[in-house]
Amino acid sequence: MANTAILKIDGKEYELPIITGTENEKAIDISKLRQQTGYITLDNGYLNTGACTSAVTFLDGELGILRYRGIPIEQLAEKASFTEVAYLLIYGHLPSDKELQDWDKELTMHTLIHEDLKRLYNGFPKDGHPMAIMSTMIGSLSTYYQDSYDPENPDHRHISMVRLLAKFPTIASFAYKKSLGQPTVHPMNHLDYCSNFLNMMFSVPSEEYYIDPEIVKALNLLLILHADHEQNCSTSTVRLVGSSLANLYGAISAGICALWGPRHGGANQEVLEMLLEIKASGLPVKKIVEKAKDKNDAFRLSGFGHRVYKNFDPRAKIIKKACDAVLSRLGVKDPLLDIAKELEEAALKDSYFVERKLYPNVDFYSGIIYRALGIPVNMFTVMFAMGRLPGWIAQWKEMIESPDMKIGRPRQIYTGATNTAYDNAKKK
Repeated sequence: MANTAILKIDGKEYELPIITGTENEKAIDISKLRQQTGYITLDNGYLNTGACTSAVTFLDGELGILRYRGIPIEQLAEKASFTEVAYLLIYGHLPSDKELQDWDKELTMHTLIHEDLKRLYNGFPKDGHPMAIMSTMIGSLSTYYQDSYDPENPDHRHISMVRLLAKFPTIASFAYKKSLGQPTVHPMNHLDYCSNFLNMMFSVPSEEYYIDPEIVKALNLLLILHADHEQNCSTSTVRLVGSSLANLYGAISAGICALWGPRHGGANQEVLEMLLEIKASGLPVKKIVEKAKDKNDAFRLSGFGHRVYKNFDPRAKIIKKACDAVLSRLGVKDPLLDIAKELEEAALKDSYFVERKLYPNVDFYSGIIYRALGIPVNMFTVMFAMGRLPGWIAQWKEMIESPDMKIGRPRQIYTGATNTAYDNAKKK
């Protein structure tokens, strides 16, 4: 009885198992609710519904905690490389030096994309959004690797995961080059993951390109901070599509589309555009804060508050510190950073924001760093996707390998018209 919840319906009692996670999170198991009672639960937006059990990522929104496979994000941000974190998320443990060396080598050997695939870029308009291009190109990979995309085959799973991680930076940088009308730059095997991406993005065949180690370090940090975040919209999309046994390329392509939305991955682009508007307006920060609090004013502050975090976003703390350091080392004087700091300071002292726990989130500062690194605004969400890729893959792999996997199929409560005869419904 102690490990069950009692549900009373129509004079009958039903015992529902209580599940407790390793961090003492508790859930009522309703998997047999409809079978036993004829009832379902209604939870708009799934805010109180656990769709799975997972050992990948733990976050506590009340305490501001984020851990990958049990390791605090603060430690990984300080000590790990992005490819090391990717291995951790996907395989469940930090790699040994030999495992990491082999992993990095395997990724390096799969960075090139098929020459025929490159021709697809010619079909996109020059101003096409990179996220639309990314979704299309990633989905297209399934047509080039038809012999190895069976999710139920362990060997197919492995090579598909490696190909995605390896080719994503190449595909992303080619999309950027397409928008500029510049020639594409092929990956270089002697460069690490982040250096390779920067070289493909910003070098041109006509001159040498210096890869700044400080920029590499900053990019590595940004990717780590975005690597996974539990069952968010895009991750849930990857799981839902993957539950039909669609191949990994298709599932990730769907995840990219989900991430594209301004309420999810597009938020960092919205923050930067907001800061640019504030700068152009010339209004003092105090006035901007008042506008944000005015329900009759259409203006809203982007980058404050989070669906899960009711305390300070731990990633925002790390990225704020990095933002100061990166801009200082690069000698960048960005007035947008000054505006962002003023906004944060004003909001944290204002009872309106404090009472509603509207703290700056990771998107509030990430756009400023990407801007300092030379990443264009319309590529911000692509950068988010590149960071989130190992998390999507890890969550997909965990689901596929679970003996309890079921195809996702939410229920609904129908609220439409009742049984209506065709002749009565047809307008006269």
